[in-house]
Amino acid sequence: MSPRFSRPRLIDETDQRYRAHVEQMKLLRSNQRAIRPPRARDLFGGEAETALRDWLAQQVTLSERRIVEYLEHRGRQAVTKYRELDAVWIPESKTIHVFEIKASMKAASLRRAIRQLRDTQSILRMLFPRVHTTILLVDTGIPQTPEEAAAQLADWIARHPERQPPTEPPPTLADVLASLPQVHLADSLVALPDDPDLVGLIRFSVDDIITLAGAENLHLDWDEDEEEEEGADAEAGEAARYVYSSESEADDEDNPLAAALRRAMEDRERG
Repeated sequence: MSPRFSRPRLIDETDQRYRAHVEQMKLLRSNQRAIRPPRARDLFGGEAETALRDWLAQQVTLSERRIVEYLEHRGRQAVTKYRELDAVWIPESKTIHVFEIKASMKAASLRRAIRQLRDTQSILRMLFPRVHTTILLVDTGIPQTPEEAAAQLADWIARHPERQPPTEPPPTLADVLASLPQVHLADSLVALPDDPDLVGLIRFSVDDIITLAGAENLHLDWDEDEEEEEGADAEAGEAARYVYSSESEADDEDNPLAAALRRAMEDRERG
């Protein structure tokens, strides 16, 4: 089977080819219909990412080279893509550590994060023999017990009596971790697994982010309706990141805007 990815480069945001790509994507976005302004929950996610990147930088030396350029092969066609990584640490020449920062109230979002990291790992292994991956999860309301999950479902039903309720309560973090044996939950950077085949996970609460960034610097006034939309609609709130980083085709399925812009870019390249 032919490789899915090839010719990776790890670059920073000043790279000329990357800057040209970003400008092209901005131009394409300007021709699309208006995107709904980000909600408070979306803004908090970006603020939490900044806070945790600063937290990491106090403990390890983060690299400015956190953009991956690569070719993705689809049949006989190879498309140049870019993937922006949340944080990158290169402790030595043969080792890289990639951090994915995700704020979510749904434990199932871990599966998406792992899918993204696995593709990133496949690409970077062409440059580094050892590629470590860690998820920094900001828990914005994931149920911790079956009772909390049942209470969340009951609350949703009470607020939306006219809608078809979910068939079962949302999974707890323990439920999802039980189905992901490759994920190792740790309480600090030093406790992360040394095996690159395992994915590290460090959980942060909203209070942890408030301590790091200060409440005055965070959007914390979330509407109840934002919570229920997080799983599908909030992905559109991250469209800019996926568009600029040109994530994998699996991500495009969750992000219609990114898929449309990707197709437009490919049509322009073929033309």
